Amino acid sequence: MRRIDVTGAGGVRLAAWEFADPPKTGEAERAPGVLLLHGLMGRASHWASTARWLSERHHAVALDQRGHGQSDKPPEGAYTREAYIGDAEAALEQLGLAPAVLIGHAMGALTAWQLAAKRPDLVRGLIICDMRASALGAASQREWENWFKSWPLPFATLADVRKWFGEDDPWVEHPNPARGAFYAEVMAESEDGWRPVFEPEQMLKSRQTWVYDAHWEELAQVQCPALVVRGLDGELGRAEAQEMVRVLPHGRYAEVADAGHLVHYDQPEAWRAAVEPFLDGLFRP
Repeated sequence: MRRIDVTGAGGVRLAAWEFADPPKTGEAERAPGVLLLHGLMGRASHWASTARWLSERHHAVALDQRGHGQSDKPPEGAYTREAYIGDAEAALEQLGLAPAVLIGHAMGALTAWQLAAKRPDLVRGLIICDMRASALGAASQREWENWFKSWPLPFATLADVRKWFGEDDPWVEHPNPARGAFYAEVMAESEDGWRPVFEPEQMLKSRQTWVYDAHWEELAQVQCPALVVRGLDGELGRAEAQEMVRVLPHGRYAEVADAGHLVHYDQPEAWRAAVEPFLDGLFRP
């Protein structure tokens, strides 16, 4: 695993990660670039298994977005859509990945399609994982605020983290062990126990910049091939996912059974089976 520092929008320091060596290529042939963007509260390490198999044929890099992972978390920094898009744009250019495939989960998927609409020259393909294009509204934001308040912080051990998010979280209809492991990755040990590596207030600030608006217009502006992937038990419903495919000028659809919102983390092998044919088609002569 190798860390690469990126300077994001407004000078924010971002941590980008390679989880395997990119394939060796000659001077005349460069491995196609892939940028992986996690969702809200996520981190680059959640893409580790995906990045490893991608790196067999691609130059795959996962980004800790601002406020997340080991990237900067400026207390008074911008957590706007423009800032997140600018960070991804900077990563593509500074890492020499463009024109790249953008693979995004949830908030990362929204950033990916908004960047694809803004800078089509930087993006050759797009994979949207379980992110809605419709507005979620004020009730959704209030629910998230209350959910954060319900966390029994600090957690005494990582086992307690896994159990609460994987079994006991009363706000989740179908908790599972994968979800517990997912949240264990975003915790760090402090003097009084285990706490998230992010600030919940910054997460809410990030979220409020998209939940009140629909994002169909940007979706329609995406000119590259795009794949919409949903978990069968995820947050993106089938009807909305298929409407997103219809709105996308070159949209396709895939569904992963036995997966919730964390599709790539719940079912990594099924996720690979869903997205690899799409990626192969992008690079087929």
